[in-house]
Amino acid sequence: MKQRTLLKTITALGFCAAIGVAQAGAIDALKKFNSDTDGISGNFSQTVKSKKKTQTTNGAFQIQRPGLFKWEYTRPYKQTIVGDGKTIWLYDVDLAQVTKSSQDQTIGDSPAAILSNKTALDSSYSLKEDGSSGGIDYVLASPKKNNAGYQYIRIGFKGDALAAMQLKDSFGNETTISFSNLNMKPNLSRNTFKFTPPKGVDVLSN
Repeated sequence: MKQRTLLKTITALGFCAAIGVAQAGAIDALKKFNSDTDGISGNFSQTVKSKKKTQTTNGAFQIQRPGLFKWEYTRPYKQTIVGDGKTIWLYDVDLAQVTKSSQDQTIGDSPAAILSNKTALDSSYSLKEDGSSGGIDYVLASPKKNNAGYQYIRIGFKGDALAAMQLKDSFGNETTISFSNLNMKPNLSRNTFKFTPPKGVDVLSN
């Protein structure tokens, strides 16, 4: 269950950011980012609230378009999710286990697709302005397909930086992600997104 939640949230992965001013509107800023940005990195704090519990995790992320991302949880547990363009690798340090799955089949129309694919936003989501709160302007992204896995995604911007993301999945779980220390022009290579399972761990295929 933890692996499925993390893979769906990478997404958060992930990650939609924007460059723009408030007068231009959050949607215009988001579209500008989607058009202009080739890479982004930074830190995150993620809280997942379900009917039974609430859990907060922290870590760092890196994204390089097209199709590459790395999402590392460092607290309270260590876990790494890597998308190398073909395969998603999920390494759970505590379990000494790696799970691999097809990137196309796992991501689909999820937020991770938006991050690594410049065409996914307009093709898979309907966008509308969703007000402001605490100095953050929000865009509401609603999936066009009923089987997308998410009821909605809210993407928030503060000034010229990505500030927050809110997601509600089809099971009613709510995820809130706060971003910090963003670098909109990270110097990343493809080797950053190359994953080799450590010796001695179990490797499972989905």
